Amino acid sequence: MMSLRKMVSCVILDLDGTLVNTDGIVSEVLKVYLAKFEKKWDGREALKIIGKTPIEAAAAIVDDYSLPLSKEDLLSEISPMFSDQWCKLKALPGAYRLINHLRGHGVKMALASNSPRDSIETKISYHSGWKESFSVIIGGDEVKEGKPSPEIFLEAAKRLSVDSSKCLVIEDSVPGIAAAKAAEMDVVAVPSLPKQSHLYTEATEVINSLLDLRPENWGLPPFEDWIDGTLPIEPWHIGGPVIKGYGRGSKVLGIPTANLSVEGYANVLAEHPAGVYFGWAKLSTRGFYKMAMSIGWNPYFNNTEKTIEPWLLHKFDKDFYGEELHLVVVGYIRPEANFPSLESLVAKIHEDGKIAENALELPLYAKYKDEAYFKSIALGQNSHL
Repeated sequence: MMSLRKMVSCVILDLDGTLVNTDGIVSEVLKVYLAKFEKKWDGREALKIIGKTPIEAAAAIVDDYSLPLSKEDLLSEISPMFSDQWCKLKALPGAYRLINHLRGHGVKMALASNSPRDSIETKISYHSGWKESFSVIIGGDEVKEGKPSPEIFLEAAKRLSVDSSKCLVIEDSVPGIAAAKAAEMDVVAVPSLPKQSHLYTEATEVINSLLDLRPENWGLPPFEDWIDGTLPIEPWHIGGPVIKGYGRGSKVLGIPTANLSVEGYANVLAEHPAGVYFGWAKLSTRGFYKMAMSIGWNPYFNNTEKTIEPWLLHKFDKDFYGEELHLVVVGYIRPEANFPSLESLVAKIHEDGKIAENALELPLYAKYKDEAYFKSIALGQNSHL
């Protein structure tokens, strides 16, 4: 557990990529738009536009794709396309929890984004209680220079009537972190780009997702929803036939994982931060089992794509490839981490398994074992989610 870093009295939050998942919508819109020029949006370009002001992002796209129009024209053509999509914007995991927690404890909050003010208002209008939670909302069009200039954060502190050294900034982008540092504010980075944490070294602290923020490290009231080392989450489901995985579960780790194909689940996986979760598994012919699972890139093995690896907490005498496996994921244990050695990784996995095993005895989690979702599978419905 990290010791108290500093006492802060207010929190300034970025919006896009920090509280809401804008990146997915940006990719969708640009894919459609660039197709008109017979160009293909390449997700790797995301790095050049995340956290930038709209006009800077437009300039980068015009430049990279050699488009036959000015950055201003591009912006005026794609802005309405974006506006139509904001109603689909999902809150990132932990966003509601954080906002409700801080508001409930009377902690002052500001929203400071490079997006124009009216775009911010539209985006948050789809999220109940958000607008009322912020004492100050400030857009990139209300300051002379957007991030990485510190102006937007200094202006937010001024409007909150709080000394800037008492503000904690929460940001997902490199320009946002630079702006916070220039404003001499502490900043927690929640990188929106996977596997890019080396770009965020300027931040005071880097966390994997908002679920991992520990407000008490900043002198703010702690979350009270952790139970025996686990965090209850909104349950979600995934299922399909068990496939042959990397062959390392039983061989390398001594832990037989039941791999599921991630085909068709890319969006589901994109929505959940890399980490260790737990819940109930149902094998079509054998019944229910407790399970712990990892989602992510497994830094120790350096996967190139996000995978899901459930571990059924039971000793099976033989393989069950091809059998239908359905999972209900009900809680979160910890973020994905890298390990110095195989031994330390194995020890941690066993510790995760014990935490899951014990937690699933609690009524809060045990009740999902016989929920309607599993019953409907038993009746032969929903066999393919």
